[in-house]
Amino acid sequence: MKLTTRSRYGTRMILDMALHGGDGPVRIKDIAERQGVSVKYLEKLVRELKQAGFVRSRRGPRGGHELAMPLETISVGDIVRTLEGELSLVECESDPGRPCPRLADCLTREVWVEASKAMHQALDAITLADLVARAGQSAGKGGRKHS
Repeated sequence: MKLTTRSRYGTRMILDMALHGGDGPVRIKDIAERQGVSVKYLEKLVRELKQAGFVRSRRGPRGGHELAMPLETISVGDIVRTLEGELSLVECESDPGRPCPRLADCLTREVWVEASKAMHQALDAITLADLVARAGQSAGKGGRKHS
């Protein structure tokens, strides 16, 4: 299972807002340039993130998008679930209405269920505040600055 560009680009977009939104809302055009992603694609993602309550928008000449919640309250897992839906490694876990013919004697199902749980726990343990702090450490060590 791979995360789609929706999760990866959406997380990068929200992180970009966190890093560059100190002076107010950030324009999608600016995020697109910094992240190398099309404006049209980011507009689609920002609508979903707005509906989920992570982002708010302002119109006008100084308008754009900004985070609607504190950095500490938004986890990478929240963003991924918003843009991908519930993630699982196997169908028998993600679609209980579609029973697997081997469910009763499947010896490996629990492995996949536990691996999915571990993935969710790891994504939920990382907040935007953590990523912003990492970006600051990277910049301080001569790494790339906030992109």
